[in-house]
Amino acid sequence: MTVLVTGGARSGKSLHAESLLVAEPHVTYIAPRPTIELDDERAAQAAVQQARRPSHWTTLESADLASAVRQAEGAVLIDCLASWLGATLSELDGWESLREDWEPVLFERLDDALAAIAQHHAPVVVVTNEAGMGVVPDQRAGRLFRDLLGAVNQHVAAECDEVALVVAGRVLSL
Repeated sequence: MTVLVTGGARSGKSLHAESLLVAEPHVTYIAPRPTIELDDERAAQAAVQQARRPSHWTTLESADLASAVRQAEGAVLIDCLASWLGATLSELDGWESLREDWEPVLFERLDDALAAIAQHHAPVVVVTNEAGMGVVPDQRAGRLFRDLLGAVNQHVAAECDEVALVVAGRVLSL
């Protein structure tokens, strides 16, 4: 079973994703954060999220999704693709260089992660942000991120068994 859970910021998507795996005997929580220190607000949010997860869950921080999924034991929760995209764009210098120079590498990495997910022997739940429902960003970087995240989400959704949209804590099956 593979499930993509999407929604806006603070919509309840992570909580819903966690609830899908609460009965699993072992869960590997993959946090694809950039390899930088989190600011105080993000660190506090990460601490709250980790505290609410069962103690038998393992946390793995890695922007290399394919490798992380391949080494994961039990069910997998990836939270979230927006963090992965930001980390990968930074690593590939996507914010400053020409899109055609790095975009193929980005989607190769995504395809590799999707192959690892397809081969995984236990349920996988992937969380992402729905970034395309708001105001069009003024800055190039914001538009680039929004457009790429939309493409990444569509790519992942096409490979999932189920897709759920979370709005105000309510779950809609798509």
